[in-house]
Amino acid sequence: MSAEPSSRGSLVLRRRFLLVLWILAGGFLLARAVELQVAQGAEWRAEADRQHRMQGEVAAPRGSILDRSGVPLALSHETFRVSVAPQELLDAPETARALSTALEIPADEAERAVASDRRWVPLPGRFPPAAREALQGVRGVYVERELRRFYPRGTLARAVLGSVIDGDGAGGVEQAFDNHLQGIPGAEIRARDSGGRAIPGESWEIEPPRPGGEVILTLDWDLQEIAHEALKDAVEANQARGGDLIVTDPRTGEVLALASLSEGGVSGLGSINTPYEPGSTLKPFTVAALLELDKAAMTDSVHTMDGRWTTQGRTISDVQPVGTVTLARALQVSSNVGIAKAADALTPAEQYEMLRDFGFGVPSGIQLVGEIGGALRHPSRWSRQSRASLAIGYEISATPIQMAMAYGALANGGVLMEPRVVRELRDSQGGVVESYEPRAVRRVVSEETAAEVNRALVQAVEEGTGTRAGLASFAVAGKSGTSRAHLPGGGYEVGAYYSSFVGFFPAEDPQLVVFVKLDRPRGAYYGGATAAPVTRATMEAVLAARTPPLDRQALATIARAHQIRETPGPAARPVAVQPAASISAGAELSAVGVASGPGSIPDQEAVHLAMPALLQPGPEEGGLRLPDLQGTAPRSAARRLHAMGLSVIWESAGPVRGSEPAPGSVVVQGDTIRLLTGPPGLAPPVAEGDWGDG
Repeated sequence: MSAEPSSRGSLVLRRRFLLVLWILAGGFLLARAVELQVAQGAEWRAEADRQHRMQGEVAAPRGSILDRSGVPLALSHETFRVSVAPQELLDAPETARALSTALEIPADEAERAVASDRRWVPLPGRFPPAAREALQGVRGVYVERELRRFYPRGTLARAVLGSVIDGDGAGGVEQAFDNHLQGIPGAEIRARDSGGRAIPGESWEIEPPRPGGEVILTLDWDLQEIAHEALKDAVEANQARGGDLIVTDPRTGEVLALASLSEGGVSGLGSINTPYEPGSTLKPFTVAALLELDKAAMTDSVHTMDGRWTTQGRTISDVQPVGTVTLARALQVSSNVGIAKAADALTPAEQYEMLRDFGFGVPSGIQLVGEIGGALRHPSRWSRQSRASLAIGYEISATPIQMAMAYGALANGGVLMEPRVVRELRDSQGGVVESYEPRAVRRVVSEETAAEVNRALVQAVEEGTGTRAGLASFAVAGKSGTSRAHLPGGGYEVGAYYSSFVGFFPAEDPQLVVFVKLDRPRGAYYGGATAAPVTRATMEAVLAARTPPLDRQALATIARAHQIRETPGPAARPVAVQPAASISAGAELSAVGVASGPGSIPDQEAVHLAMPALLQPGPEEGGLRLPDLQGTAPRSAARRLHAMGLSVIWESAGPVRGSEPAPGSVVVQGDTIRLLTGPPGLAPPVAEGDWGDG
């Protein structure tokens, strides 16, 4: 009997103990809950937000790249990605219809997206801002903003512009001015699921991005297109592996067009990163050194013997023997023997320093990454044959941009300019941040020396190796070149050549320098036969462009003077000042007792082609009869009118349907003719363009 009360007491004791434990545990949990909810509530709520939200960047619109006239060459477009969360849809059929209408996608594609058993269904493609507006508020549909780089002019000049990869500039202007173009990203808060993945469409912008600045180039888009097409046609016509074509303004150093094609027609930057041996196009700088250092005069005679000269164990040959000629004539007909023998008067230091002063052997300073400075060895590393080799353009490598700028120095009165592809930087509001003014590197030779060399270069075009580069209305100064191509491992490739021509016009007051080089053309390979015609075609096309960066008034005055000098008979009128560059070769050579005219010294690289007379005087004295150009291409019509000394404007694509004044009207040189092109009101077509990666 006594055991029962004892057991009952023990049971009560255990129950009381358990009750106390429950009370203590409940109190602890209550206290902990109070601590978590009250004392630490804000901290844990913040941690929960941190786990379900994350801060991210809002990409800044990349700044635009524009040509010198404001034509957009690279833009950032806002596009949108669209994703569907099928499990969140309230009305799947209605959502499918909304997607099909807003995104202009097939109905079955939209229906498959909303019926999927996947958690997220991203729709392929990118959509315009209108899609975001149309789908705003549709439950289960998420729209994400994305910036993409767009090149409205397609692949033209893409090597110069560069590209964007993962938001960073790669090559060209995009890389060189990446910091200015990038802008400053903004900030946003994004919602994420339990797996840490961002939920599309669930974001809140907390700091807006600041767009990148603009880059204004020196390139002229019309000239860039002209250069590309002229080079492409020349490469195809001559079955060349590639080539380069550069157009610059010698007065400022601005690069107006820069085109390079490699094997297969791929665009690149060979103009700044692929040096070559220039050959005969280097000869004018040898002559300039002789004149500047008073080591020779243009009228000095050079005996080229039978066109072969052996010096220091090496035989230098001419294509055709020219006998005894003046130094000027040796340059005009590109005599290797004549120039090499004359260069004997220069010391190695003088020869080296003059070439270095013209910009060879060092980078030109163009505002693009990847430029190569070429090679010009110090005289201490020369062989016995180096002096003669350098005189005629061998044992030296130069890039096309170096050659263009060196000829620009001759055209610019002896002053070497630094090349520029960028005019100025602007902020996102259009304010100028930095302006790149023309910069003279140095005076290389005197104005007198440059003028003497230029006169010989005019005759090289009119009667020498560059006749195919001549224009009817303007004197052109220039020089052709043909050099052997190197093998990758050293030595020369058999039967492989570089054909080049560099010219500037008008010779009396140069406004443009045009450099052309073809890589390994087949068939005729002399520069005068292959590259010179490309120079002429380029210059004619530039004159026919709608808004070329030229001084039209100056050109009209020069063309008028040129016509007067060329017009025979009593109608010809005297010119007050005859530019020295227009003096005929016959007058120059007869003064020193050298015969000229038919049967005289033959050309070295090309057969002289007589230029057709394009200037057609009207019946009225000094007047021109405006031709009927109906049905012709605008550029062809403009080229013909420019050859008559007339200014031209035209505003749209399509064939010419008339002109103002009307065909048959009598006009005078310098007048402006408006070409009526295409159907009335037709706007010029816009290229489809090219989308970049970023």
